[in-house]
Amino acid sequence: MAVPMNIGALLQSEIIEDPNDKDEGVCVLGIFGKSAMQPGSVKDSLINTLADKHIFSLFGSDDTDSPSGGTSMQAYFNQENRVLYLVLTSVLDNRQLIRACESLTAGLGHAEAHEFWKTAEKDHCLQLLYLFSLCHVLLLVHPTCSFDITYDKMFRALDALRQKALPLLRAAIKDSPISKEWKLNCRPCPPRLLFVFQMNGALRVSSSGMGGNGTEGSGGDKPKKHSPRRRLQHALEDQIYRIFRKSRVLTNQSSNCLFTVPANQAFVYVVPGPDEDPISSLLGHLRSNCALRENEGGPPVPGQRRYQQMRHSNRQPSFNVESSLSSGGQLVDCTLKEFLFQHVELVLTKKGFDDSVGRNPQPSHFELPTYSKWVHVANRLYQVMIESSEDDAAEISLKVQGQLKVLEGFLDADAKFSENRCQKALPLAHSAYQSNLPHNYTTTVHKNQLAHALRVYSQHARGVAFQRYALQLHEDCYKFWSNGHQLCEERSLTDQHCVHKFHLLPKPGEKPEMDHNPPILYHNSRGRSTSSCNCGKKQSPREDPFDIQAANYDFYQMLEEKCCGKLERINFPVFQASTPDPAPVSEEVPRPVEVPPSGEADRLKEKETSTHTPGDSTGLSLALSLGQSMDSLGTYGDGAEGQEKRPSLVDRQPSTVEYLPGMLHSGCPKGLLPKFSSWSLVKIGPAKAYNSLTGLEQPGFLPGSAFLLPWDVVIRSRSEEDVGSLEPLDGGPASWPAPNKASAGKRGSAGGIGRGRRRDDVARAFVGFEYEDSRGRRFLSSGPDKVVKVLGQGGPKEPATRCLNSDMPLYIPSPAQGRGIKPHYAQLARLFVVIPDAPLEIVLNPQVQPGPPPCPIFHPEQPEVVLPPDGLWVLRFPYAYVTDRGPCYPPKENQPLANFRVLRGVLRANTTSSIPQ
Repeated sequence: MAVPMNIGALLQSEIIEDPNDKDEGVCVLGIFGKSAMQPGSVKDSLINTLADKHIFSLFGSDDTDSPSGGTSMQAYFNQENRVLYLVLTSVLDNRQLIRACESLTAGLGHAEAHEFWKTAEKDHCLQLLYLFSLCHVLLLVHPTCSFDITYDKMFRALDALRQKALPLLRAAIKDSPISKEWKLNCRPCPPRLLFVFQMNGALRVSSSGMGGNGTEGSGGDKPKKHSPRRRLQHALEDQIYRIFRKSRVLTNQSSNCLFTVPANQAFVYVVPGPDEDPISSLLGHLRSNCALRENEGGPPVPGQRRYQQMRHSNRQPSFNVESSLSSGGQLVDCTLKEFLFQHVELVLTKKGFDDSVGRNPQPSHFELPTYSKWVHVANRLYQVMIESSEDDAAEISLKVQGQLKVLEGFLDADAKFSENRCQKALPLAHSAYQSNLPHNYTTTVHKNQLAHALRVYSQHARGVAFQRYALQLHEDCYKFWSNGHQLCEERSLTDQHCVHKFHLLPKPGEKPEMDHNPPILYHNSRGRSTSSCNCGKKQSPREDPFDIQAANYDFYQMLEEKCCGKLERINFPVFQASTPDPAPVSEEVPRPVEVPPSGEADRLKEKETSTHTPGDSTGLSLALSLGQSMDSLGTYGDGAEGQEKRPSLVDRQPSTVEYLPGMLHSGCPKGLLPKFSSWSLVKIGPAKAYNSLTGLEQPGFLPGSAFLLPWDVVIRSRSEEDVGSLEPLDGGPASWPAPNKASAGKRGSAGGIGRGRRRDDVARAFVGFEYEDSRGRRFLSSGPDKVVKVLGQGGPKEPATRCLNSDMPLYIPSPAQGRGIKPHYAQLARLFVVIPDAPLEIVLNPQVQPGPPPCPIFHPEQPEVVLPPDGLWVLRFPYAYVTDRGPCYPPKENQPLANFRVLRGVLRANTTSSIPQ
């Protein structure tokens, strides 16, 4: 074997041996330790010195066995000396350390980096255990001349790991051709550990006889027996032996120890510092090899005699010095090869190590295997400890890897401290989380308490286990919350939480059950309000609704049985099923383009109607009142006769298979209707049922706020000129009369009844926008920011023009505010319209935008409704507005109320074709 190779490749390859040497034993020498920050490796140079060959480069080699900076093992077999060298390199060596640092990513956290280094340290310990299980002699190399106390901790960890893994290793080598003692102890003998330290400039001795303190010895001083380097070696031996005995790494019985040290031989060697450059070292090796080859002669002697001859002859010339004393009177220090081979000789001569001490020392087992036997055992242990295979050894390998946990208590003191610290901080964080908690609480409260608990935890927890125990804190708090403390997350349509803990809703026909886990209950926010029926004559308390049907339909249906069930009404179209199991519309239906804002819609409407004649505008209004769209009026707009009408989406018949699950608004697919209407239009009585002097006689109205606003509408009979035409009011481009305005070009445009006009040209209607708060207090509004307030008799003086020509707010502050700081809002609930007995048609077209854009515009299932004359009509608005994305909640304190509005154009007037009889 001319070059070193990886241990895995060595075990798989076949080395051609001399037939005369196959039966001879092999001494296995393991080398491990640390290296200083220098180009070459001390371990490699040691093998070059011991083998008298240039095997490893003095400048360092590129290790390709472990590119990520892990642990690797190189092997070199010197057949002449019958010594197998195993060199272990790890992150404790400079080259492997640099590769490990390069493999770390830039964004790696503290805990991940700590785990990376501790994994590398565990791999190093497992490789060391592999060495301690196969080697006869171990050489610990250290770059300084002082003992590293961390080795004591590592050896105790290795001893504990070996005791745990010993049954597994026995099972791995039970079929190997070795002795019973080897199978029982899983090693050929208790390995002897030797130490090699480097001088590293701490102690220099010149050849001219420098003293131990660096001063030149005077002639009168008595020469010392030992050199300073040998005295340092003795001091290190005493120190190391005492440390290992105190920690019980070394005991009296060597067979029970991880390793042994000789009692009567030197086991520490201090290498002098390099006095010459690497080039001079290479030249010195070359001269020594040439000198040895000149002295070699005679026929080769086989066997043990040849080893003895090679041992005495293969020495460097520098080793052949005077045997007794030097000129200074000091004993000559032995060389590294002499130091090491006195232990190797005990192995190759099969004498073994007798390192037990005490009164009754027990002899330790020893076996010198052949190369083939050693390779067989090493291969089985390699598969179990280093490289797990897919055969029977895979299960044992997994168990060995599981035993690495025993190393954590010895090697990872930082993690152990962090574990203890975080475990003490965890109960404090749990107490902080559970402080001031209600029995049931929402996700927001859970997150706030968890953040508070994490702050408390971070004040006390430290170290690498911080993140792991923080995740455990997350899990513990979540388990506490979800185990009976989780509040129902459902919010009502008025943006209030359900007060029940997490529960299930009852199925159709199923009764609520509290004892069920989770309980089966209906949602309840404990919020109650007072609302009026469709016509407004009866008030009743209501629960806070959680679905659109309970809010806009069920409550009013319940009150209809007691109040307004027999009143005349105009029913809005709803879904009529043609199949026994109708289904809601799927979400994949493409949505139409949103309706433009009211201002743009009015401008477009004015632009289109301004091109028509008054007669055409009348026809347009009638067409819109019948539910036709602008697209279906192509014949009217172009003035062409006989042209076919273009098909429109609105002209399609509503579906009888799929229904709209929510409310109808501008973003819904065309041709779909809901199963119930959220609007209501009822007739309380004839026009004379309203008395303008007393106002509405209904409960809940604030004093003086129950008066409808007068609306004077100009009419003209068919018998006069421009029969069938409609007078434009205010001189504007609109094709219908504006409320309470006279025609352009005439005097008295804003006059009252009979002022500059005949009495049959003006009809007086009444309009009232009613608002209702959650306490059932009602009032009418005369404008976007004004409440009707009439003191005395006579009714309000301001007309309804301002209300009809502007956007009315959907929510306004209630004039009856409570004592709380939070503002109290009243919602638009009803629209009262009194239509006189006159040739007049009032078209109802309500459009509500209950939120800022892009909130859609809600409207009834029939967009425009013509109200018959002589009647007191009440349009009830929805209590809540819901889209497919969720409900449109009432405004918050910081939201402007102008975004919640009813678009102008709710009412407009048209003349009829004949004078009423």
